[in-house]
Amino acid sequence: MSIFSCKDKDTTVNLPLSDWAYAHSYYLEHINKTITYLDSLKQEGFNGKNSKYYFSQTRKHFKIAEPYASYLNPEVGHRVNGPALPIYKDDNGKILKPVGLQKIEESVYEGETSQADFENEIYVTNGLLHNLKKNIEKRDLTAQRFFIATHQQLFRIVSLAISGFDTPVSHLGLEETAYSLESLQTVYEHSISYMVKEKSPQLHKDFLMNIKQAINFINSNEDFDTFDRFTFTRDFMNPITRNWVDIRKTSDIWQPVNTQPFNYDAPTFFENDAFNLNFFTPNINKNPTDKQIALGEKLFFDKNLSASGTMACATCHIPEKAYADGLVANIDNNKQTLQRNTPTLINVAFQQSFFWDGRSETILDQVSSVFTNSKEFNTNVHEFSDDILKDSAYVKAFQDAFGKMTSTNSDAIKAISSYVSTLNGFDSKFDRNIRGEEDTFTSEEKLGFNLFMGKALCATCHFMPLTSGTVPPFFSEHEREVIGVPESKNNKQLDDDLGYYWKFNEPLHFGMFKTPTVRNVALTAPYMHNGVYDTLEEVMEFYNLGGGGGMGFDLEHQTLPFDELNLTDPELQAIIAYLKTLTDDAVK
Repeated sequence: MSIFSCKDKDTTVNLPLSDWAYAHSYYLEHINKTITYLDSLKQEGFNGKNSKYYFSQTRKHFKIAEPYASYLNPEVGHRVNGPALPIYKDDNGKILKPVGLQKIEESVYEGETSQADFENEIYVTNGLLHNLKKNIEKRDLTAQRFFIATHQQLFRIVSLAISGFDTPVSHLGLEETAYSLESLQTVYEHSISYMVKEKSPQLHKDFLMNIKQAINFINSNEDFDTFDRFTFTRDFMNPITRNWVDIRKTSDIWQPVNTQPFNYDAPTFFENDAFNLNFFTPNINKNPTDKQIALGEKLFFDKNLSASGTMACATCHIPEKAYADGLVANIDNNKQTLQRNTPTLINVAFQQSFFWDGRSETILDQVSSVFTNSKEFNTNVHEFSDDILKDSAYVKAFQDAFGKMTSTNSDAIKAISSYVSTLNGFDSKFDRNIRGEEDTFTSEEKLGFNLFMGKALCATCHFMPLTSGTVPPFFSEHEREVIGVPESKNNKQLDDDLGYYWKFNEPLHFGMFKTPTVRNVALTAPYMHNGVYDTLEEVMEFYNLGGGGGMGFDLEHQTLPFDELNLTDPELQAIIAYLKTLTDDAVK
């Protein structure tokens, strides 16, 4: 399902047809070249002399065409360039084998496939590419589509390409980043550069210079493990995104619409307001008033919402603990009755899935579930607390917020959800340093970021900058993983919590859980869905060993690589040092 500009009000002031026609033809040319090189790869086979060359050329031209091709059809674009994992189709209960460029990459670089499977991978991927080609042929490029597609591609560079998500085996992502930037320059120069040059010559000059310097920086060190992603992002990509925002404003040919995940006026992807909260908010709860938020905050801390009068939202989501509670799930002696560890609420509004097992699709559903859970509020969603109904202050607060005093929990749930949606933080030491507002990162913290984004593979699941599983650049789904969490910290037995399996009873989902954010992680111990690890050192050792599969558990469907990461002790400590810089000042 597309969530993009075809349904938006067109706010484009179009350039002459010939200008957009070049860019349109450029994207079409490179999707055709993608198909041509894929055909050559099919003829060569997965283990031929030129297989890796044909594969790299296939990817190169796809990355050039990707901005417009994937913008027009996000679902198909993601399948072409998504993870090499099987997909469960909930409409028919079938499991689709992995296909797309990442699966073909495994076949070409690792060789662990059959000729029949390889040919099927090529066949299906070819069909997906032809689908993208038809979309490009049928839909003219406009300023609106161009600016949104380019914004998405810049985000892909920052979050996916340089982290190795796109090319986990070949590590071609750095090289492909250079191709993406070169293609942006080409399209810019043939479409709107004349307008920018006329209105702001210095902006035009700066933009071209920043792209050149970014490409030169990549070419100076393309080694995946040692590439300085921190410097590249801060000193090269951020200036480009700042330029791009100014170019859009200067050209004045498209006014952003409020239905996208991005705030197109934010100068980088690391700002406090870089994301559009309304995009992630259920329709019935968009644009809450200050009075509704204030009511939600009051309710959040009120124990009278629960049937027993002993539990408020803040009982399990304590502000000083980054809105977690510091408790381990399933503690003995009835000290804790909930099955799983309490996650942070900071930035929870930017998720597309709630609870560890993803059973709620919206924040409203999540709060509703707390009301009805017998181990939490234990109140019917259609009933309201008598104590609150008798409180004159609440009567006035509800009337001010909703124009009435309610006798059901529905407005209370809306109010609480509105308050929780304000618990957002992008003002950590990391954020201020990556934005260039201060220069206080230590060499260890910088190394930790570079490892997090590269060799340690953390950012291939904890996507930057949200560091959660909300999948960029469309943000319409939340990633879930099977990583093999043990039952206890001695790592001898697999935890028996089935996770996402509840939904379809599909073995593919055994032990599958939502990928949480690691922002404020220094405050939210213990860790994992069952709180099995007390320290970040224990967590990092788990990943360094290759997760449950690496520790010997029988996990056919583990989505985490089984291989050991082979991180040294100083490298592990550097990652932990970086993680601690993700603590927001407001919750320290």
